[in-house]
Amino acid sequence: MADNKTVKALIGEILGEIIEEAKEGGGRKTKVGLMAYGSELGAEELCRGARLAMQDDPTVKVFCIGPRLAGFEDLNWIETEPDEHAVSAAMEKALSDGVIEGAVALHYPFPVGVTTIGKIFTPGRGKPCFVASSTGTASPLRTEAMLRNAIYGIAVAKSAGVTDPKVGVLNLDGAQTVLRALQKLKESGYEISFADSIRKGGGAIFRGNDLLAGAGDVCVADTLTGNVLMKLFGAWTTGGDYEAMGWGYGPSAGEGWNRVISIISRASGAPVVAGALSLNARAAKSGLPAIVAKELQAARAAGLDELIEAMQPKQAAAEEDVKAPPSEPTDEEIHGIDVLEIENAVKALWKADVYAESSMGCTGPVIKFAKRNEEKVKEVLKAASYL
Repeated sequence: MADNKTVKALIGEILGEIIEEAKEGGGRKTKVGLMAYGSELGAEELCRGARLAMQDDPTVKVFCIGPRLAGFEDLNWIETEPDEHAVSAAMEKALSDGVIEGAVALHYPFPVGVTTIGKIFTPGRGKPCFVASSTGTASPLRTEAMLRNAIYGIAVAKSAGVTDPKVGVLNLDGAQTVLRALQKLKESGYEISFADSIRKGGGAIFRGNDLLAGAGDVCVADTLTGNVLMKLFGAWTTGGDYEAMGWGYGPSAGEGWNRVISIISRASGAPVVAGALSLNARAAKSGLPAIVAKELQAARAAGLDELIEAMQPKQAAAEEDVKAPPSEPTDEEIHGIDVLEIENAVKALWKADVYAESSMGCTGPVIKFAKRNEEKVKEVLKAASYL
């Protein structure tokens, strides 16, 4: 049992916080740490971002972590030596001790399975869009990672106040496979809303045009592509050396991950730093890890584990000794097969004694075949889960 001195100290600390918050406008503030050392733009830029975050969002209380900087004595500081390892260790301790509820870092060694969901400003319509994902990796397997990114993107969007996020999948290798899996989850009861491309034909497969226009709330991509998109959308007005727009590379999400750590770049300017701090605070206040767990539970109930198992590497049909039937004119084509599966799908048709060829159209891969075989082609591809 705590002694009287300890109890009095705790009461004093609580009362002090209540008085401080009352002076600053009242209401509980979400405490977020900022790694305030190591930016290519200088520590001053980071500190300006901290000030801006608290000016724009009175519910955020920022703790700068690093060597105290002259001219910014008004900020809250967790002081360290001018060393990145010391800054990282102090941030970890502040999170573990509950001094801060979330953190914005210039770098963080996330374990495999944890990724971050960025947020960009789309210039065509002035709408924000979450990019899932931007750093870290949800899985070493590309399609599994993108499928998980979609779920984590939905969770982060919900933590930021988007109640029914519309999801699109960027037209990359694996996109059709991922979209097909998401559609199966929806058919089995997982609540997901798909975005609609602004291009003719619509659909939830996004092209670059859709990102510019903000056609959806969440854009699913692989992490490396997402990271490039974050840099492009953050610095396209400045020439590249200063990220001036957006909310940074976003808060972390992953199965069993209970921390809310956001990433910014060493080229992130004060406006992006401020946006990252505010987004991190909202995610922490909303209980992002619990939202992620809830989304995963709902997706599992709809067959997520089975879909992931089906994505695991296995002997490819293309490796089997399958010979093509006699060639014939191909006057029809079918879209929607993922580029990673296109050759296997052609082999599946050959096994069914249907001549087919793979080709690459302007919107992605296609399979060409004779018009008279259309119904059989669809039957074979659907039975093999390529459509």
